[in-house]
Amino acid sequence: MNATAMVEVVLPGKVEPEGLQVRRGAVPAAGPGQVVVRMEATGVSFAEQQMRRGRYYDQPPFPFVPGYDLVGTVTAVGEGVDAGLVGTRVAALLKVGGWASHVVADAADLVPVPDGIRAAEAETVVINGITAWQMLHRKARIRAGQTVLVHGANGGVGSVLVQLAHAAGANVIGTASARHHAALREQAVTPIDYRSENVPARVRELAPGGVDAVFDHVGGRGIVDSWHLLAPGGTLVSYGSASTRDDEGSKQWPVLKLLGRVWLWNALPNGRRAYFFNVWAGRALNRGRFQDRLRADLAEVFEALRRGEITARIAAELPLTQAAEAMRLAESGTIAGKVVLRGMS
Repeated sequence: MNATAMVEVVLPGKVEPEGLQVRRGAVPAAGPGQVVVRMEATGVSFAEQQMRRGRYYDQPPFPFVPGYDLVGTVTAVGEGVDAGLVGTRVAALLKVGGWASHVVADAADLVPVPDGIRAAEAETVVINGITAWQMLHRKARIRAGQTVLVHGANGGVGSVLVQLAHAAGANVIGTASARHHAALREQAVTPIDYRSENVPARVRELAPGGVDAVFDHVGGRGIVDSWHLLAPGGTLVSYGSASTRDDEGSKQWPVLKLLGRVWLWNALPNGRRAYFFNVWAGRALNRGRFQDRLRADLAEVFEALRRGEITARIAAELPLTQAAEAMRLAESGTIAGKVVLRGMS
């Protein structure tokens, strides 16, 4: 492939996966404070699945290039950026733009990827890992001996949460469909089938006094059950509204409704806490603090990956030009782990 050519995948509007468009053009240049990263691995997350339906809370107007995060190598730097960065493998959290062979990013937003970790492996723990780490350690502040409930324990964020919770010495109860239960038991997770079992009743059997934290990506009516399952002093961390994925109408309403509930619950004098977690929170108010926290926490995640405390769950690796196929696979509900898109060789 011509070194001066760029390939990117465009989301033109509300389309089925086959409606994604592959576009070719010139490699972009880095402006002041920026770098060009040659993408080696990017992923298909729940965010992109929502975006193609026009359901992601603050997605840009169509058309745009999706891609929440990436891992790649710096190939060029702009004015004011250390030239020594060229050749460095880095990770970046972008929200959009990652589904491209070459991506322009702010140098201050990059996090170095340690040697010995493959690009695809590192990719599986960028957005999933930073989300899990910050929810577990910055919001719930989990300690050894506590018990946590992880909804979707086999999912992208859920599987990392399970492993990080165990590394912190916590006991884990996890909801998942029955086909994932054997794998969860191997990880010392007590599984609950959310399709066939009464989840609140089963959790109360396992933890009569309540759980110390619930991590809930489902939202909807079930979030009330999650709140009531907390022990005194417990923490609910809501980080999505998967139950509304296929709904019509306002994409803001499910989030605003959750925020309202969180505000109300936190006003109650019962010692419990609730959060709606947004990985971007605080960026607009204090970007430097946000970047420092991101670098520190993602470095911890990469170290946990290198130590074997968490493992990279890769469901499939496909070339960037097969983004439609990758999206279909990610949405199929038949896989465990993350679908990764490879950069162009």
